[in-house]
Amino acid sequence: MKVILNKDLSTLGEEGDIKDVAKGYARNFLFPRKIALPYTEGTIHLFEARKSEIEARKAQKRKEASSLKERLETLELSITMPAGPNGKLYGAVTSQTLADELLKQGFEIERKRIEIPGNTIKNVGRYKIVIKLYGNEQAETSLAVLAQEVKTEEKPAEHKTRRHHRDEVKAEAAADTGAVTAPEDTVDTSVVDTSAATAQDETPAVSASAETPAAPEETQA
Repeated sequence: MKVILNKDLSTLGEEGDIKDVAKGYARNFLFPRKIALPYTEGTIHLFEARKSEIEARKAQKRKEASSLKERLETLELSITMPAGPNGKLYGAVTSQTLADELLKQGFEIERKRIEIPGNTIKNVGRYKIVIKLYGNEQAETSLAVLAQEVKTEEKPAEHKTRRHHRDEVKAEAAADTGAVTAPEDTVDTSVVDTSAATAQDETPAVSASAETPAAPEETQA
C-alpha cells in the first residue's frame, strides 16, 4: 500500500516521500509511530501545503550533514582493547563500540548508521569505517585498533586444586617419616586393607585341650 512519510526513516526515505510498503508494516509500525500517513487525497493536500516547509528542513539537514562529514573525515578514532600475542582481540569492536567512542568525541551517531568491515573487528590494525549521514551523504573515518598489554601475576600453586594441594602436604609429611603415601586421586580402592587379617593370622592358635581343663584323675580305693 502507498504511504507518505511524515518523518525521515533511514531505511525507507525522507519526510514527504511517497513509498509503497506492505500493509502489515504500515499498520503495525509506520502508522502507530506516526512515521507515515496513508496515501489519500486528504494527506496529499496536507503535504502540498507543507511542501515549502519540508524543503527548507531538507536543505538545512543537507547543510548539517555536509559539515558533519568534514569533521568526521578529519577524525582519527583510536580504541585500545585486550589482545593476544598474535593480535587477536579478547572480544570485538562493534558498531555500538564505535557509537560509544564517537559520543565521547562529541558526535551522536546511531549505531545502525555505522558500517564496519565484516560487521565486527576482531584483530588489531587500521581500518576505514563508513558513517551514513542525511540522504546519500556519508563519511569515511579512520580507526586504529590497538592492543592493550595484559599483565599476568605469577602466583605459587596457581593452577592447583585444593585436593592436589592436600596431596602435596601429605607427600611431604610422608617423606619426613619415611613412609610412602599415594595421592588421593591415585589410590587403588580395589585393594583391601589386609592388615587386620594379617594380625589375626599371626596370633598363635589356642588348642582345644588348652582351653578345656583336664578332668581330675580317679583315685583308686
